[in-house]
Amino acid sequence: MTRVVQVANFVTPRSGGLRTALRHLAEGYGRAGHEVVQVLPGAADAVHEAPWGRVVHVAAPEVPGTGYRVLTRPRALARTVRALDPDRVEVHDRLTLRALGRRVDAPSLVVSHERLDVLLGQWSPGAGSSPAGRALVDRSNARLADGFDSVVCTTRWAAEEFTRLGRPVHRVPLGVDLARFTPDARSQAVHDALTRPGEALLLMATRLSREKAPELAVDAVAALVARGVRVRLVVAGDGPMRAALRRRSAGLPVSWLGHVAARDRLAELLASADVVLAPGPVETFGLAALEALASGTPVVARASSALPEVLGQGAGLAVDGTPAAVADAVAALLARPGARAAARARAERYPWSATVEGFLAVHRLHAAARVAA
Repeated sequence: MTRVVQVANFVTPRSGGLRTALRHLAEGYGRAGHEVVQVLPGAADAVHEAPWGRVVHVAAPEVPGTGYRVLTRPRALARTVRALDPDRVEVHDRLTLRALGRRVDAPSLVVSHERLDVLLGQWSPGAGSSPAGRALVDRSNARLADGFDSVVCTTRWAAEEFTRLGRPVHRVPLGVDLARFTPDARSQAVHDALTRPGEALLLMATRLSREKAPELAVDAVAALVARGVRVRLVVAGDGPMRAALRRRSAGLPVSWLGHVAARDRLAELLASADVVLAPGPVETFGLAALEALASGTPVVARASSALPEVLGQGAGLAVDGTPAAVADAVAALLARPGARAAARARAERYPWSATVEGFLAVHRLHAAARVAA
């Protein structure tokens, strides 16, 4: 039996795309006959058993105002990972865990969940595309690639900053639970309970933090209302920007559900919406948007992210990051026949089984997975 040790930072206790991806990968590896040990930050040291192996929580400080905990002692973490005697090491953080690949005695893989040049530009406009910024990004990416045996990106967009350096990258898209997120979960009763008569239901399911740009969805609602389009935005999520966003939305048809912990409830909301908004400008894949597509709901996303690649043709629209552009896209999708069927058809190209197979192939465990299956 092969032991795969997954290590990640920035995993929320309750939900989030990274948490979802780690769970589905671990379950898939387990079904393929491998053992998985996840090493994650926690409030205290603890070990929990799972059907596919174990979850080892390492005490880590909380980042103020984010809800995230971060493993901050790289040498101690490396000792913890080595003590687990891994056959493969899989790292899901290209920033704070970038040195781990050189400190373990096992084939290592890092998943680049962020695109560094775009992330840098978000915090300092223009920095990621300036000559100095580009040189900084290229040096960082070269060192990351040198520190691991393999680099995995989930989209072509995410891989571009490595391929321009001539570095090999494995592209493995993430997946979606096609049984849970389905058009069959659509409920007119839920739609009616969340809206007033004649309103279209817009849903934003995201963390309310700066990198997700949730204010764009609120401003798009204001633009739609100014045009006389009857909509209601329902926000499923929480985060440090919630209070500011509520003030920004005063007088607008915006409702706040907070964090939705139950996955079946989230699936029902996604399926019952008329359009889902995914305003994040730096998404390297966009699991929440893919879950919306699987639910049969078209998506409006940012053209600056990887989501145009995920949406394809007909399943939604990717636009510039202005309220007017988002409002135009919402109006277009509300009037487009066949948008819901196109959304589901697009999502069916991304089963989690394909993601697991792709990761196992990068780990060179593909043959073992097939034999175990």
